Amino acid sequence: MSEAAKKISWSRTLRTQSSERMLGQVDERDAIAVDLHHMANGQVVGTVIVLDGSPIDDASLPEILRRLDEDFLPGVEIENGGVIFSVVRGRFLANFESTSKSEG
Repeated sequence: MSEAAKKISWSRTLRTQSSERMLGQVDERDAIAVDLHHMANGQVVGTVIVLDGSPIDDASLPEILRRLDEDFLPGVEIENGGVIFSVVRGRFLANFESTSKSEG
């Protein structure tokens, strides 16, 4: 695993009853984002986004996914199909939020 992957510092940015979002930073810079969805059948489906400019290399991804499973998903195992990850590389653009219309 790359040194950058070993240095990921995780923080949970959103959590609901059935999903959560986490952000991983390396050297205090955003490097990887993860959305996890806990399904009714006990399986967890996740999207992992390695951000452009991240020092995380492709060879480190299998170990990072295993660590996510071990550290954040007790009771499900990636080895037996309990966890499915889709992995992409992408660029953060912006947060888009709905606005409320003011009456008047």
